[in-house]
Order: sequence, then C-alpha cells, then structure tokens
Amino acid sequence: MKKPLDYSLYLVTDQHCLSKNFANNLEKAVEQAILGGVKIVQLREKTANSRTFFDQAERILAICRQHNVPLLINDRMDIALAVGADGVHLGQSDLPADVARQLLGDDKIIGVSARTVTQAQKAKQDGADYLGIGAVFGTTTKDDAKVIDLATIKQINQAVDLPIILIGGINNQNLSMLKENIDKNQLKISGFAVVSAILQQDDIYQASKNLLLKIST
Repeated sequence: MKKPLDYSLYLVTDQHCLSKNFANNLEKAVEQAILGGVKIVQLREKTANSRTFFDQAERILAICRQHNVPLLINDRMDIALAVGADGVHLGQSDLPADVARQLLGDDKIIGVSARTVTQAQKAKQDGADYLGIGAVFGTTTKDDAKVIDLATIKQINQAVDLPIILIGGINNQNLSMLKENIDKNQLKISGFAVVSAILQQDDIYQASKNLLLKIST
C-alpha cells in the first residue's frame, strides 16, 4: 500500500519559461525549487525527442531521489518505465490509467487530468491516485488550457474521493484569493501545481518558499 503523498506544492516543469538565472539548467532550477519546499515534481517535455527526454529524466530523477521527492513523468509511459520514475501524469488523450497501472504496477503514482465528473469518475475507476484539475486561471504555459469554474471543481470534489491538485495560472498574487474561494465553497483540495510562478522567477528557492507559506497558512 502506497504511503499518503504530500501534494501541497507541486512543480510542473517547463524549461522554456526558465528565468535568465537558470537558462538551460533545469536541474539546478528543480533542485532550488525542492530546497524551497516543492513536494512533488512532474517532468513535462512536449517538444524534446525521446533520447533528450530520457537523459533529462535521468538527471532530474537523481536530484529528486537525493531529496526524497517523487518524480512523475508527463504523458510518456516509456520514459517513466525506462528511468524508473515514481509514476506518471496522464492527460485525456494519453494511455488510460488502467493500462498505465498494469504496466507500472501498484506501487507507482498515477495522476490524471480531468475537467468533468465523468472523466474524474473514470480515472478513479481505472486506478488513478490523484486528479489534476484546471486551468483555474488563464495560463501561458499550456496553449489548450481552458479555464474551469469552481462549481465544476465542487461537483468533482463531491463525486470522487481522490486528492485534487489545482493547476493553471496559479501564482503568488492570486493564490490567497483562490484559497479563500476554496474555503468559501468548502472544497477539499490537496495541492497546487505551478509552473512559471516558480520557474520564471529569478530566485526560485524564495519563490517556492513563499508559495508554500501561503499554501500552509
């Protein structure tokens, strides 16, 4: 049985939005984010070829292992298996979660992006460990991300008993408002996934620390 995970501050990588302080050095950026309080890392590479992605995943995994932080691979089951990552995060156009579970085994983490109650229920039925729900705000890091309203998140919350991670445009400026709306709507949210709010900052360590402080209070 897997131990409960801390999803509170969840980093999704995008090396194209790294600040000049970390240009072409995703490994250093990820390590600074972990030192600042990131609890789980998802490696996302939409444009890299398989060999580049594999090499990057091996380097990032070594850093995550050193700091005892789980590494998930976005979309690519083959890369996750090849490097021995802690799991995968799957979109609606990727392999179904039940197939991923057969390939990865029971001890790996599987997250699924969901925008509807039906998608969330299917993910639960297929053996997902958590749901990624978004975008909660407009975002520049994912071109096809459509904003989801809190009413839909509440419906998913009530229909499916899985940890929910919110993603999409979350930053240090809007996090407090988002948390207020979560409390007002009595939503059970396990974590917040961020990209540019950490990676685009000149001081990634401090940016991560500030976000975690807001999440924890």
